[in-house]
Amino acid sequence: MKRIIFSALAVIAFAGTSFSQKATLDNPWSLEGVLSYTNPGGINWSAPSIRARYFVNENIAARVQLGIGDGLGTPRTESYTFNEFPDSVAGVGTQDITRASWMAQIGAEYHLKGTDRMSPYFGLGINFGGGSEKQSWDKFDGTGYNANVSAEAAGSFSMFGVGLIAGMDFYVYENIYLGVELGLNFSSYNYSDVTTDVTTPLGVTNVVDPGYKIGYLSTGAGSVAFRLGWRF
Repeated sequence: MKRIIFSALAVIAFAGTSFSQKATLDNPWSLEGVLSYTNPGGINWSAPSIRARYFVNENIAARVQLGIGDGLGTPRTESYTFNEFPDSVAGVGTQDITRASWMAQIGAEYHLKGTDRMSPYFGLGINFGGGSEKQSWDKFDGTGYNANVSAEAAGSFSMFGVGLIAGMDFYVYENIYLGVELGLNFSSYNYSDVTTDVTTPLGVTNVVDPGYKIGYLSTGAGSVAFRLGWRF
């Protein structure tokens, strides 16, 4: 699969080399998606995202990006079962987890002169987002099967960050470009209290785990982001 994708990108690049050049202000908008190569995970689509840019002039572009995903690789849903006895279906407990999250960015790019087809740039992005998680337990007590326990839990988070950006667009055909982008990013996550309602034969107990804050400093060095875009 990895070879097929790289081969397809190479064919596009070489096929358009003789005909491509950088777009002009007659095409001030661009729309693009991202494909990530992460070692050792191989090639995989990143969290679904789309980026739009508007070129104010030949050097300066405003950008907006919207993604569905927390950027941390957290699964959307998870489901687990817990047997009362090994290899037995007499009693089964379940744990179901559902998550929803989103991320957005606004920013600006400054494009250097480059060449007829290559447009290197650097810029600044402001990132923000949020998400939530819900868990439902049935005959499960957090460690294993328990016929006397069920629970409902919920929590949420918000994120704010800034990033320094460096990248390049390489036009391979008329108004079509491939690109790569790296960055130095700082992100702060604020997790709310997690509230859990635990039901037992004695009634319902409300348990609150206090929220917390955590910050990340990251670079693009651990992975390479390939971009495919259209200028119009």
